[in-house]
Amino acid sequence: MSSIACFDKQDVKLESVKSIFNGFFEIQLYQFRHALFSGGMSQTISREILERGHAVAVLPYDPVTDSVLLIEQIRIGAMASKASPWLLECIAGMAEGSEQYEDVARKEAQEEAGLELNELHFMTSYLSSPGGTTERLYLYLAIADLSEAGGVYGLESEGEDIKSHVIPYSEAIERLQSGEIDNAATVISLQWLALNKAKVLVG
Repeated sequence: MSSIACFDKQDVKLESVKSIFNGFFEIQLYQFRHALFSGGMSQTISREILERGHAVAVLPYDPVTDSVLLIEQIRIGAMASKASPWLLECIAGMAEGSEQYEDVARKEAQEEAGLELNELHFMTSYLSSPGGTTERLYLYLAIADLSEAGGVYGLESEGEDIKSHVIPYSEAIERLQSGEIDNAATVISLQWLALNKAKVLVG
């Protein structure tokens, strides 16, 4: 496969990076110039970038019952475009500087669903919205026994009120296809499972 990208980091000149807000999230002001496709360099561009670190998401799947576990919690940003801001999602959490992403997945599964994870399969990673944030997500599929799963979890200290649901795989795909499940990490994880389910079962 031939390369399409003709530029790399050396073709960007960072003039300054300055923190302009530091609360629940941090916002930094980037000022930079970059190489142009037509040659030469751009004028200085200013962009406010959300610095929230990287995140890990995990989709538990039980091949015995052909079911998945999804969690439900309030996501206030969804109020702008949805009737209900309570979303069905994968288990997820911030890596907080760690590159031990499997350990993060296991910790979050315990906190958000009371679930012990063993077998993890890396699915993919992606940039969530690179025009406005540095965040990259790392997605995992967990082979898990979901026969006793379910309940209400979350850390009170972090304002979490999380309900876990064990859902037949076919129902999860129906909810995906209907548009009910519409947050990126869960959409990508369920689509990955749909594409790779036979390989996962053989493995």
